[in-house]
Amino acid sequence: MVDILHRVGIIAPPEKVYEALTTVDGLAAWWTADTSGDTDGVLAFRFGEVGGFDMKVLELRPDTGVRWEVVDGPAEWIGTTVSFDLTQDGQWTIVMFAHRGWREPVEFMNHCSTKWATFLMSLKSLVETGTGAPHPHDVPIGNWH
Repeated sequence: MVDILHRVGIIAPPEKVYEALTTVDGLAAWWTADTSGDTDGVLAFRFGEVGGFDMKVLELRPDTGVRWEVVDGPAEWIGTTVSFDLTQDGQWTIVMFAHRGWREPVEFMNHCSTKWATFLMSLKSLVETGTGAPHPHDVPIGNWH
């Protein structure tokens, strides 16, 4: 198994970052504008013609973390988990991101790693400035957008 891992510092209190990770409006403002579902059940994230993912919410730890399991989407994603662990360091909230459980490091994983990085920067921008860059306003990087 292989994992995608990222670390991002956001100048904001953890509760503000947590809100962006645990509300439909927050998620739609940094990841994809087409976000729906139940923030303590199953969330649906759609990316137009590219498709999307359904995430089952496994864990909500107020102001410290979120963990999801991919229950629908591309075969490479099914059964993987996505987590955001938050810690405070002075004025910074440190987001330790992990997309764990990839069966093998296929080319799509490289693409997803880059896209996760751009979306994590969108999260940072949203929380710090009030404006994110969710799909379809994100940076296109190739065939899978």
